[in-house]
Amino acid sequence: MNQRIKDIADAATRLFLQQGYARTQIGHIAKAVGISVGTIYLDFTGKKEILHFILKCTIDPDFIQREFARPITDDLFVGLEDELIALLDKLGNDFAAHLENDLVDYSFERLISDTFDILSRYAVGCLFIEKNQFDFKNLAENYRTFRRKFFDTMICYMEAYIQQGTVRPLEHVELSTTLIIETLSWWAMDIRYTSFETRNISSDLAKQICMDNILSAYKNN
Repeated sequence: MNQRIKDIADAATRLFLQQGYARTQIGHIAKAVGISVGTIYLDFTGKKEILHFILKCTIDPDFIQREFARPITDDLFVGLEDELIALLDKLGNDFAAHLENDLVDYSFERLISDTFDILSRYAVGCLFIEKNQFDFKNLAENYRTFRRKFFDTMICYMEAYIQQGTVRPLEHVELSTTLIIETLSWWAMDIRYTSFETRNISSDLAKQICMDNILSAYKNN
């Protein structure tokens, strides 16, 4: 792996998420890395290629380990948007799969754990679309569909666990579900990239905090 490519991608990720893709210039990325603008162009042909590299790594974490002909061009990312849309569709279907099996061998603890893992694993891609929705309208539209399905699926899980007696009765299931998802989202995604004061807390610790508090708040004892 080329360390400079990783450093450029890491710096660009934070800038794209915190100040937006449109407002981020190559010079901003170069300054964040501590290199010249010319040096960035040795590795990437432009800002769009850096973005596509980041999104590709979201889909495939091992992608960054490849050896790349430099500068990296957009030829490497043909069909990327279709890949992202297909991934969102698959994530939504996979997340709902246990409902079809009447929650057999699928506990409330496992649901909260899986939800955190999904949000943490795809944090960069999800946050990027959320923060740059007006610049990437097609992706944003598909992402809204995914979020709606994800939210509706989570409500179905909560209602099933309440009926099962695993989760305590809730007066406002939809609002409580929103609270759970937003809590998991903040600890899995925002705290690392976009909160006012980002904190270097490990994903494992963040997950432990979420699990301890959500289970104690909602599980029927």
